[in-house]
Amino acid sequence: MSFFYLLAFWLASLSLVSAQTWTDCNPLKEDCPNDPALGSEHLWTFNETMNGKLWNTTNGEINWTEDGAEFTIEKKLESPTLQSTFYIFFGVVETHLKMAKGNGIVSSVVLQSDDLDEIDWEWIGSNNTEVQSNYFGKGDDSTFDRGGYHYVPNADTEFHNYTTYWDQDKLEWWVDDELVRTLKYSEAKDGSRYPQTPSNIRFGIWPAGDGDNDEGVIAWAGGEVDYDAGPYTMVIESVRVQDFHSGKEYEYKDNSGSWESINVIKYVICHMAPPA
Repeated sequence: MSFFYLLAFWLASLSLVSAQTWTDCNPLKEDCPNDPALGSEHLWTFNETMNGKLWNTTNGEINWTEDGAEFTIEKKLESPTLQSTFYIFFGVVETHLKMAKGNGIVSSVVLQSDDLDEIDWEWIGSNNTEVQSNYFGKGDDSTFDRGGYHYVPNADTEFHNYTTYWDQDKLEWWVDDELVRTLKYSEAKDGSRYPQTPSNIRFGIWPAGDGDNDEGVIAWAGGEVDYDAGPYTMVIESVRVQDFHSGKEYEYKDNSGSWESINVIKYVICHMAPPA
């Protein structure tokens, strides 16, 4: 499932207007600002508050500890989320993470573009030995054959390395240096539903099994959340991000949504460059 689509739907259904939107501006439908590029490679250790020019807490609160960033649900409606202000246009995202354990709790790492291309890692809190992989192209959720299921031992008590490798030809999901899934461009409706536009990075946890949610979502999330049994915490130890282009911004030249239509505007701007 699409984590941020479901989260936005869930929040809206509970009359909560949040800064956590599915996309602020879709360049296939309207003129949008250029996307600020990372344009380099950097490793962040999540043991202190991140640079607000690079990472933005878009919902809830995050607790920064020596062990990593803690995303915690203690009560109804909480869904702490961290989002990069920068975008990458193909690249590598390596996350060292412990999932949150608990029925109805979903942990996630998502790459998402302005025109709704999406690459997902999702952990269902009722199963601490599995991670799900998924992808979407242009927000198309009309089929249910995109998901993958991968074994991970003790995913809630041990940090594991979850890496996404993404270029114009293939998309790979890696767990602890083992390749668990490959998607080729041609396999996603001849490329039309292959994620291929600049994406930001989002980390989040949400109570998909909240009792006010749709029954189908609750079932997918492993059952209804018992808030009294919490708190439920996802921990991120570190994140390495590599942008395969070295530019200042990414511009959509037309509304095709193809990777060939993206213009890479050169030079990394100083305030977006990661600290040394």
